[in-house]
Amino acid sequence: MTADADPRGHDGAEPEVVDVVAGAVLAVPGVHDLHAGAGEVATYLPGRRVNGVRMRESGCAIHVVLHWGASVLGTTDAIRAAVRPYVPGPVDITVEDILPPDSTGSAAAPL
Repeated sequence: MTADADPRGHDGAEPEVVDVVAGAVLAVPGVHDLHAGAGEVATYLPGRRVNGVRMRESGCAIHVVLHWGASVLGTTDAIRAAVRPYVPGPVDITVEDILPPDSTGSAAAPL
């Protein structure tokens, strides 16, 4: 979800919490993208899934790819602060990859 995207779903319905969380994460400076991880970290919804965010009854797990040079601790703290209004409980963040310098594409493929 981009900053100027309509926060409602395609059918005009209010967004799922996971969509709001994903948008908040992607708006944090230093975050390049969400990442599904090796174990398919995702929230499954009817007809689609949101990769990189797994909602739980209390809290959530977020897996991200950061931009080169972003402070890992500073960025993960900013992610927690950004999602705190939407997620009660613990927010577990895993940095899955860091985008190589001078790269604008997706993160490097796993070895």
